[in-house]
Amino acid sequence: MAVMKEGFRATGRRKTSVARVILKPGKGTFLINGVPIEKYFPSVKHSTVRMPLEVVAATNKYDVFVNIYGGGLTGQAEAVRHGITRALVQVDSSLRKPLKEAGFLTRDSRMVERKKYGRKKARRRFQFSKR
Repeated sequence: MAVMKEGFRATGRRKTSVARVILKPGKGTFLINGVPIEKYFPSVKHSTVRMPLEVVAATNKYDVFVNIYGGGLTGQAEAVRHGITRALVQVDSSLRKPLKEAGFLTRDSRMVERKKYGRKKARRRFQFSKR
């Protein structure tokens, strides 16, 4: 996570999703895997992704380029949000406090519990029959 000639780089994670974010000074372009954010996240999830920029009032100050893989749409959206937050802290360390208070800096470490043998799912048992 260092200042590169192409901008500020950071990695965000959530569940099994990993987002590599590049933040450059610009006019507010937002591309995820080369696709505009409105097409990649067609539902309201793209508003979740922009929250860190809205908290620090920087929506049109930076161009955001994201490469993301793994997981589903919710995990990917929150991974992008985490990566943008980390990149913003690199840009200006004084932004750390409002982003921390909003809860964007903490990596949500919850993962899906694995399925166990002899069970239907992780904890669910097969139906018991006495007779």
